[in-house]
Amino acid sequence: MKVLERLEKIDRRYVFILILLAVVIPLLFPINFKIEVSEPVAMLYRTVEELSPGSCVLFSFDYGPSTMPEVYPMNLALVRHCFSKDIKVIGIALWPEGVQFGNEAFRVAADEYGKEYGIDYINLGYKAGGVVVVSAAAEDIATTFPQDYTGRSIEEFPIMTEVKNFDNIDLIVSFSAGDPGTREYIRIAQGRYGKKVGTGVTAVSAPAFYPYLNAGQLQGLLGGMKGAAEYETLIQQSGLGTSGMDAQSIAHGLIIFFIVLANVFYIAGRRKK
Repeated sequence: MKVLERLEKIDRRYVFILILLAVVIPLLFPINFKIEVSEPVAMLYRTVEELSPGSCVLFSFDYGPSTMPEVYPMNLALVRHCFSKDIKVIGIALWPEGVQFGNEAFRVAADEYGKEYGIDYINLGYKAGGVVVVSAAAEDIATTFPQDYTGRSIEEFPIMTEVKNFDNIDLIVSFSAGDPGTREYIRIAQGRYGKKVGTGVTAVSAPAFYPYLNAGQLQGLLGGMKGAAEYETLIQQSGLGTSGMDAQSIAHGLIIFFIVLANVFYIAGRRKK
């Protein structure tokens, strides 16, 4: 029983260190556990696959720093997919913080696929107003976003030459962590204009969007880091979602182990008494 007593007195800081290692090591050296792809994620993948080269997709960056670990990986995965198929991407943001995350995803994917700003993609920046902005852009993008995020007139960029309103957009994807976000696009872009809308949302909010998916108002749904990892599996390019799921899986397994071990100690201690 001396061994049991020693284990019961282990400094809790050792447990914290083990959890830290369980998270950090898989992030630095991904294990690539097998990931099963769910149908909502596959639906959005197929929707992008069906687009022909030269099609135009609108990405709305509607999230902030607190939800970046969940939403940014799916944001990057979708940009990579579009660039790999020579699909043009226009980015806007209903959240002010979303502009920088959209830019980062564009930068990473553009370097990988040799895409040029203003020709293959553009970021029109943030505009306050939520549903009002979506309604206005649906009718006239140039009037709603006369400049890109740097302040340059959109008339300078070839990508905007033939894009006037939502009639020229083949797919809209909102990367959303709340309101304003996906619901605005469902109500306006899909409900009023009949556009194809997909979304990537945080894991905790994903269940609320399944009714829209089942009703055919969404072309696909990515939920949290797992959704990002599934999409990375489909495009065969591991990223932050895959490594994040590795870290999450190992950390959860370690926590379960500690819970079981603590209960063993507790039961053994009672029997000893």
